[in-house]
Amino acid sequence: MPGSRQRPYLKPSIYIIILVSLVSIFLVGVYVYPPRTSLLCYIISSGCINGAFEQHLAVASRELTDEETAARVVMKEILKRPLAQSKNPKIAFMFLTPGSLPFEKLWHKFLDGHDDRFSIYVHASREKVPHASPHFVGRDIRSEKVAWGEISMVDAEKRLLANALLDPDNQHFVLLSESCVPLHDFEYIYNYLIFTNVSYIDCFEDPGPHGSGRYSERMLPEIEKKDFRKGSQWFSMKRQHAIIVMADSLYYTIFKRFCKRTKEGPNCYADEHYFPTLFHMIDPGGIANWSVTHVDWSEGKWHPKSYRNQDVTYELLRNITSLDEIVHITSTALKRVMLRPCLWNGVKRPCHLFARKFYPETLGRLLHLFSNYTAI
Repeated sequence: MPGSRQRPYLKPSIYIIILVSLVSIFLVGVYVYPPRTSLLCYIISSGCINGAFEQHLAVASRELTDEETAARVVMKEILKRPLAQSKNPKIAFMFLTPGSLPFEKLWHKFLDGHDDRFSIYVHASREKVPHASPHFVGRDIRSEKVAWGEISMVDAEKRLLANALLDPDNQHFVLLSESCVPLHDFEYIYNYLIFTNVSYIDCFEDPGPHGSGRYSERMLPEIEKKDFRKGSQWFSMKRQHAIIVMADSLYYTIFKRFCKRTKEGPNCYADEHYFPTLFHMIDPGGIANWSVTHVDWSEGKWHPKSYRNQDVTYELLRNITSLDEIVHITSTALKRVMLRPCLWNGVKRPCHLFARKFYPETLGRLLHLFSNYTAI
């Protein structure tokens, strides 16, 4: 009887050739077809960012206007050119507030001892008041009145970015309100933001009345409905993206003209749509699609949940700091819940570095709990 059949022996060199071939095919595929998934975007960020941007540049269905061509060329150049490296990279903490900052003492405790690694900018739209912390003294910028839901909110955010960009050492820019508090110690937040490969700009597609229902066809041809996005106004962005905001006049002007509150409706709120739509169109792979500032919308009201003194406990704060998935809920009749992991350079990490909305009365409890709930 014939002997049993055996697999032919492959020499080690053949295994190496096969492995090298497979790796080469994968790399060629990544180059030709840039990754679109969140994980791959984090791992191969340059290919994802540049590939996604090129895709948005190639609008085959219509001819670009002169303004669009000019805007996209400028933004493409900003994205592809490496910024000058700072020997002392800093975080710019930008406070958008109607007046006083009730949590200055808490922020002083958070910032103290790290003077060379942060900058403070305060936009107080209604009144200017004395500051309780020396870190905030002399840090007010020229401000104008801000109305909720109006383009003046975006104007104030751009005013803060412009002032912060004057310091070449500022490498990351965080927008905060008077009701925001830090959730971690300075070292943790500094490393999280300075060494990230994305900007934390909230962005998701909401086909409901409070999302795409706010879109106006008067935004055509530059902004199509399929590109209209929604997100929290509380962003944290890299210097490249902050420069793009300063460079953009085309898309900002469209939002200024056609995204506003009107008697006829539907109302459109520029601060919820301008940044998400802009960066979805020009650099979708360069943003995280969530905000590092936690806001609780679970009550389903026009404004988020506000925390009173009795609400502030160690358990509450630790629960917020432990969240590692972001939740987006559409405004459709059948509300769709979308969950996605919070990835920091490809690794799952807690989503939030800051939280709002806290009443001034909670300052004492927050100061008492700070060292405990910010412990890593």
